[in-house]
Amino acid sequence: MNSTNSMILFSRHRFFHFVVLACTFLVLHPTLYAQDYIVDLDPATTKIKFTLNATLHTVHGSFKLKSGAIRFDPSTESASGTIVIDALSGESGNGTRDHRMHREILESNTFSEIVFTPKQVMGALAPEGASKLEVAGQLRLLGRDHDLTLALNVQSSGGQLQITTQALIPYVQWGLKNPSTFILRVSDELAIEIRASGHLRSAGAAN
Repeated sequence: MNSTNSMILFSRHRFFHFVVLACTFLVLHPTLYAQDYIVDLDPATTKIKFTLNATLHTVHGSFKLKSGAIRFDPSTESASGTIVIDALSGESGNGTRDHRMHREILESNTFSEIVFTPKQVMGALAPEGASKLEVAGQLRLLGRDHDLTLALNVQSSGGQLQITTQALIPYVQWGLKNPSTFILRVSDELAIEIRASGHLRSAGAAN
């Protein structure tokens, strides 16, 4: 076999080897496909907790998730969907305090939902194991939208996701009332912690 034929065979072998590696890489990393994915959150297993620091004690409470779905394109990082929190479900274990929270702070009889609208998902979602992502979007409170970016820790297993995130909400800066009194001084930032369960699927797949 002459040197020209040897070079041709060697080039073909390298090309075939490259194609095999590329296909294997795409199979092992499905988020690289040029298609959208949807994360459906489970309201029944999602926990939303809040903490509000005060001079005499710390207030702990919770909200319930009403619905949640995020659609995103890994190739462009664009995202859409809504995560809807039931504002009327907010409770801290004290009826008098909760009544004031709903009437004066959240105005939940008028604004019964707190809605986060994702605009961008940054980072790579691993098909299995741990991932760190950031979701940027807008949080609607009292009918007004505010920019918010959430840092997510995600555990993936067979399409099932466990998602955790924490954030500080500057609610006073965003136009909500501070519930402080002459005696009780309350922080103007609210700490939230979310532990969500979800399911990952291709946007073209059936539910």
